Amino acid sequence: MSNLFWLSDEQMARLEPYFPKSHGKPRVDDRRVLSGIIFINRNGLRWRDAPKEYGPHKTLYNRWKRWSEKGIFAQIMIGLTAETSEEKTVMIDATYLKAHRTATSLGVKKGGGGRLIGRTKGGMNTKLHAVTDAKGRLIRFFMSAGQVSDYTGAAALLDGLPKADWILGDRGCDADWLRETLKDKGMKVCIPGRKFRKKTMKYDERRDKRRNRIEIMFGRLKDWRRVATRYDRCSETFLSTIALAATILFWP
Repeated sequence: MSNLFWLSDEQMARLEPYFPKSHGKPRVDDRRVLSGIIFINRNGLRWRDAPKEYGPHKTLYNRWKRWSEKGIFAQIMIGLTAETSEEKTVMIDATYLKAHRTATSLGVKKGGGGRLIGRTKGGMNTKLHAVTDAKGRLIRFFMSAGQVSDYTGAAALLDGLPKADWILGDRGCDADWLRETLKDKGMKVCIPGRKFRKKTMKYDERRDKRRNRIEIMFGRLKDWRRVATRYDRCSETFLSTIALAATILFWP
């Protein structure tokens, strides 16, 4: 198949320092397995439908599941963003990711942390709360159930926010306590006020127009079919899907 995806030598050189060490029996070819994992996630295929060029589909799935549980894909993204991100201005926003029925079926195990899926007007969704740099590259993110508000998600991201001069957000992040917290962190806030406010909130309209970059980022993420539609029941696995997509799209 001519449309198969293969990681380049340069990409492998950047990713390999973050791979876990192999204990005992050497791992199957990392390039082939990871390229297959990316192909499956980008095209929204079932694991059993993986092209034979990537090897046995069980090998792909087992690597994907094992590394997701260890948080390897999230660690790779965080490591690469720390190397090259530009953070004088950061942007924060949220978007809905549709949950497929396979992700919502069956109950949650007792004592588990939940699947982070909730009912909204558009059906069952997971919500992705994200922070990007000035170029619209994903640097931090947080997942919640679909009905969680934008500013609640923003609060979960506060401790991990990089030092920046400006932070841009939409009306969904308009809350007095959030504005004050961001100012206490030394950031200048550019967030339009909600329409029900009695007093109009001043903001830099020219700077606010740059926020379209985070919307473009969401669009590019959703080009990956396993991001746009959540098939994974396990929230840790779905988090890995988003982290892997961001790594390949924005930090190659």
